[in-house]
Amino acid sequence: MRDALLLVDVLNDFRHEDGGRLAESFRKAHPHLRDALASCRDATVPVVYANDHWGDWTVDRSTIVERAADGVCGELIPDIAPRCEEILLIKPGYSAFDDTPLRLVLADLGVERLLLAGTALEMCVAQTAIDARERGLKVSILVDACACVSPENAEIALAYVSRVAGAWLCPDSSLSS
Repeated sequence: MRDALLLVDVLNDFRHEDGGRLAESFRKAHPHLRDALASCRDATVPVVYANDHWGDWTVDRSTIVERAADGVCGELIPDIAPRCEEILLIKPGYSAFDDTPLRLVLADLGVERLLLAGTALEMCVAQTAIDARERGLKVSILVDACACVSPENAEIALAYVSRVAGAWLCPDSSLSS
């Protein structure tokens, strides 16, 4: 089975309404995110980033990375920034599938299972997981490599994506399932 690691909104400046709570959670998730990314890179698992564009359709890869690096958790960004050979897609909404070429990218890579991590678990990560399952992909959420705004809402989202959408939850960011 061909996997790909999809990182959702990890290049974040955390300068928004829920940024403080999300940044605190991101700091806890960061070591797990960094380790999952390193494991995938070592195993030559394709890595794809899908990131918010903050309403600026002219933003490019370097601007997204620079903005995150200048943000609240900027010191953490170099460990998880995309390499030049890794794909970074701009997403305008919660799901990484909505109005992006992600479906085409994954098909071109022959991906059957997505390993998901990022922010915010109860919003963009959960919606991406649901949309991936609707497109026939297997989904494993690397739970400890995800940040959330609300732990309570994250638990509700995880229960839903697991029980209803059929996503596999990996609480220890294990890449096997």
